[in-house]
Amino acid sequence: MNRLSEQGAGSGVKRLRRDIPLVVEKLQLGDAIDISGWSRIVDKKLLPRLAADFPLVAAICGGGSSGKSTLFNTLIRDHVSPTGGTAGINRRILAAGNIERFKKKGQFQNLLAPLGFQAQLLVEKNDLIKPGNPLYVLKPGIPADLILIDTPDFDTGLKGSYNNRDMARQALEVSDIFIYIFTNANYNNRDNSDFISEMLTHIGQRKCFLVYRVYSSYNDREIIEHAQTVARNLYGASADEYVLGVYRAEEDNRVAADDKFMDLSSMNGEPGSLADALGKLNVSALRMDLVATVYNDVLTAAQGLMLQSKACRDQLRLYRDALQAVQSHCVQEALQHFPMAPVMQRFTEIWFKGDPAHVKFLRKAGGFIELPLKAAVNSAKWLTGKKRPSANAQADLQQFSDQFEEDLLSGVNALWRKSVNQDLSVSLSRKDPVAREMMALVQRTIDPYESPENGLRGVNDRGGNYLTFTVKAHPVVWEAQRRLRTRDWQTALAAIVAHKEIIVKISRHIDSELAQLAEHFRNKMGLMSRIRQTFSAFLTVLPATAAITYILSTGDPVGAAGIKVKLTGLFGLKDLYALVAIPATSGLKKADQKQLEILLVPITRTWLDDKLKTIQMLFEKEISGDILTAANQALDESETLIQGIEDTLAHLKVKNPGPEDQALRCP
Repeated sequence: MNRLSEQGAGSGVKRLRRDIPLVVEKLQLGDAIDISGWSRIVDKKLLPRLAADFPLVAAICGGGSSGKSTLFNTLIRDHVSPTGGTAGINRRILAAGNIERFKKKGQFQNLLAPLGFQAQLLVEKNDLIKPGNPLYVLKPGIPADLILIDTPDFDTGLKGSYNNRDMARQALEVSDIFIYIFTNANYNNRDNSDFISEMLTHIGQRKCFLVYRVYSSYNDREIIEHAQTVARNLYGASADEYVLGVYRAEEDNRVAADDKFMDLSSMNGEPGSLADALGKLNVSALRMDLVATVYNDVLTAAQGLMLQSKACRDQLRLYRDALQAVQSHCVQEALQHFPMAPVMQRFTEIWFKGDPAHVKFLRKAGGFIELPLKAAVNSAKWLTGKKRPSANAQADLQQFSDQFEEDLLSGVNALWRKSVNQDLSVSLSRKDPVAREMMALVQRTIDPYESPENGLRGVNDRGGNYLTFTVKAHPVVWEAQRRLRTRDWQTALAAIVAHKEIIVKISRHIDSELAQLAEHFRNKMGLMSRIRQTFSAFLTVLPATAAITYILSTGDPVGAAGIKVKLTGLFGLKDLYALVAIPATSGLKKADQKQLEILLVPITRTWLDDKLKTIQMLFEKEISGDILTAANQALDESETLIQGIEDTLAHLKVKNPGPEDQALRCP
């Protein structure tokens, strides 16, 4: 007991008792992880007993008509519990304590409350035959540091349906030792002994007295042999260590008629009755042994519950990450085309507006003689100023707007279908760091290739270019999914399409970014570039030569010729690429291609960053946001709780989990 107190056992166990149910609630694992049994053990078997002066609780138990109530009456020396030949006559728990120890009003009731007993004083003997709350009596002959409990039959009923088993379990779970009474008719009844064995050994190995009620014709050798059979059924090979004593109770009609108490004699060769043996128990030693085993079992179970919670948290994280990856693909699907001409026209206007006066004069006078892209003049006649790209800008923008609406609807419908489905299929390039992180999460959390019971199927194509798997929606997001399914989809769709023009137009934010970009380019230009205005030449030739489409992917683009633009930190993906297709232009030298790339990549990135983020926010507002919010909130809260549980277990010096413990999975 002192060792446990020094470790702060009470406060540590209380923190576990608080935090483990909370993390199960946050991750909505009530159907997957049943912690009610663990919580009852902590509340009733451990926490009350961490108080050094808590009495020893001894429960009298046995099958129907075995003589439990008669034995109870014998030990307290009063006929308070109804007896008779009818099995299951008593329907309540009856507790007894020393009247001198608990003479203050309500003291005994308050002591029983942490055990889950809302006990009332026994007034009428026959109250015990009616179902209800536990009852209690206070008597002078009971040892001061002992509480005696009479339990209902646990085997009365038919076909496995037992009338009083739950109530008997309630009493047995909170007891420190058992007094198990049996007869020749049921001493080898495995159903009975299996139930008692579970109660004795499930969490906290408890000791017991055995009482054999027999006729006088049975000799001591037969009694000892039968008692050993019972002991082995209860404890297995450890029987000798946990049986405190064996007693013989003689069959007597006067006892059956409630005219006489039982005669109990020891089969261990020790003088005195069972009442004497109870009075001589070393309560402190028994309590220390019991609390130590209960404590260790509770913490071991807590470790398992924590590992299961971590596995379920990781499964939720995997689903959240998968949904974000799917959302990123749907956002990309909604933005498959790039309005090159309008964007470049706006950048050109910003650039030309910042030209020095002599350059503006040369442009008007047609003074560009040595252009690095001279061969492209035929495809860009407006170089001399006679034709400006603005003539077709509006038509280009309208063409992009029409195409964008088609792409937007495709992306919206794809995201909605994937968001409401219970199964979420994901395919990511294996070159994407996010894909590698998700695969590591899969391997750490659940079987990396096939684990449908844990929410994954078809993980990894083993050697292909893509990581492909299907993950089940986590219970945390089910309610958000239900709300999305029941929402008026046409209204949501109309709300998204209504934002089309806002997305299409060049916003003030993009204007500001392009202006900063133009200033950056101008500051980097060397003397010769300033003189010849090489950069201006590129600006004028580019809209006439560049394609208006691009391809987004999360890996190296394949099968297209053009300039790759790398975007970072979007939608949960570490690397997002836009491949802007540039047709080969007659006379375009390799050096000019490099210069073109230097120009195009930042401009493209500026526009994409703005539009992709806008579409993402719109999709989350109308489709996926509620689901992602539920997942993120549960992940944040559960992470804090799990870390606290781990810290508490470490403080209480629970061993680190071994490989066999790591195999625990989310149910």
